[in-house]
Parts: sequence; C-alpha cells; structure tokens
Amino acid sequence: MESLVKFVEDEFVPKKDFPNFSSGDTITVYYEIKEGEKTRTQFFKGVVIQRRGSGATETFTIRKMSGTVGVERIFPVNMPALQKIEINKKGKVRRSRIFYFRGLTGKKARIKEVRK
Repeated sequence: MESLVKFVEDEFVPKKDFPNFSSGDTITVYYEIKEGEKTRTQFFKGVVIQRRGSGATETFTIRKMSGTVGVERIFPVNMPALQKIEINKKGKVRRSRIFYFRGLTGKKARIKEVRK
C-alpha cells in the first residue's frame, strides 16, 4: 500500500525546483493570491522555523515580526500558488526545529549568518 501511495505522489504531484533551504534561513516566498477575477503576487519574508514531512506532504513554517506581533505561516512545498522562493540569508542553528525562537526578543533573536 505504501509503495502505491509513493507511486501516485511521484506520478501526479508536480515537482517544483526550489532552492535548498533549512531552518534558520531567512527566505522570501512569493505566492499567488486570487481575489475574485484578479490574481496578484504577494510575498512573505521571514525565518524558517521548521521543515516537516516528505514527498507531497512536505511543509515549512516561516516566522516574521509584523511590528511587535509575531506572524507564522505554514506553506506546503507543493502548493500550486507558490511561484518562487528566494534565500536572503543562510542561518547557522543547531536544531532542525527552532521553536525556542518564538520566545526570544531583541538581540537574542538574532541568528548567526553562514558566510560563503
């Protein structure tokens, strides 16, 4: 049964070619929004908190600060509305899921940048 599900995912779920990113990276996600007849592109820029799942069900969570309020958004990797993902900064973190980042404010909320 598992192999059948994997086969269907590989055949029918379109694969998009996005850059390789992980938690701690600052990325900008461009996605399409439909408002009635019109469509427009909106972007969401923030720090990747986690990547979870695999295959067709893979998702990633991004957190940004909007004023003093933290906003998190979960994006499925295979969402048809996703147009592109840009990596702004590569961050160095020691964990794959940085939920502790939610409680940090000020200078403690900074993530070290990996130099290329």
